[in-house]
Amino acid sequence: MSRHFLWYLPNMIESGHRGDDTVDGWGSLDYSVELAGAAERHGWAGALIGTGWGRPDSFVVATAIAARTSSFVPLVAARPGYWQPAQFATATATLSLLTGGRVWVNVVTGRDALAAYGDGEADYDRRYDRTDEFLRLVRRLWTEEDVTFTGEFFRVEHSTVVPRPPGGQPPRLYFGGASAAAEKVSATQADVQLFWGEPLDGIEARIARLRHLAAQLGRELPPLEFGLRITVVVRDSSEDAWRAAEERVARMAADPTIGIDGHRGSVGQDRLLALAERGEVLDSCLYTAPGHYGGGGAGSTWLVGSYTEVAAALERYADLGITHFILSDTPYLREVARIGDNLLPMLREPASREPRHPSAHRSAVDL
Repeated sequence: MSRHFLWYLPNMIESGHRGDDTVDGWGSLDYSVELAGAAERHGWAGALIGTGWGRPDSFVVATAIAARTSSFVPLVAARPGYWQPAQFATATATLSLLTGGRVWVNVVTGRDALAAYGDGEADYDRRYDRTDEFLRLVRRLWTEEDVTFTGEFFRVEHSTVVPRPPGGQPPRLYFGGASAAAEKVSATQADVQLFWGEPLDGIEARIARLRHLAAQLGRELPPLEFGLRITVVVRDSSEDAWRAAEERVARMAADPTIGIDGHRGSVGQDRLLALAERGEVLDSCLYTAPGHYGGGGAGSTWLVGSYTEVAAALERYADLGITHFILSDTPYLREVARIGDNLLPMLREPASREPRHPSAHRSAVDL
């Protein structure tokens, strides 16, 4: 199965996200287009465009970027509970038509500024029930005409989406979530299940469970694929990479606002935070300290090491069935080029299986 490599576009007005020191142009369309263009030039298929209250609208940003790039695929993060299904189906089909199929969607169910959005559903399991119904209806709207549907959360009558997704190919749906309710949605409705940076044994168990669930629940779509969303701190040598990682964690410990993220309280985030109890470095080079000093989501754990070491670590995830990789580090604009030029070629042409266990991390930053 082919591999897909994407970067991350923070899509924030205020600078400083995860320690990025960019000031000039940050949050502007020109900066976003520059970052997307750099991703395009340096080997990335596209980038995940973040969403959240207080950020620019991800679909508007994706449309503007797509108009000024040629192959870049925006992976647009969107919360389905804040759209009507027919509106969402039409918007994604339109963007896909205008760009020749260059749009994927990262479906986000987690809570975010509920009152500000006017969202009255706070219970996590109910939110996943709503997402399940939403996606089932959206898939019908993408592929059928004259759709009538009455559900618990949504209703349409004689609904036909125009335009249709080009070539009859609906946008690829990425999905995250680690709770039992989330996994049921993923097993039946997602195209790609995204994981944050857990150790290999945790990812292996979750993949097995999702495959079992998909069969048990009668999945009607093609087999579920799997992706990894993680920060990579990679340098020419292991020593340089660990030095950079430790210095950054020390800054986060002194100023936690550097890495604050909006995933606190989710099952997936709790899993990441619990990893530090198993050790500061897991597997070959999975660094767990960042999550306790301001990191969140994909910033909670980092793969740290030389290009060879991090490539070997990512290959081990690929051995488990991961084929979609969403990687990042800051400053985003510098790292998209450096990591694209130096790490991605090792993953496209898989490196030697050695070293499987690079030399152990030698010291921990004094926090």
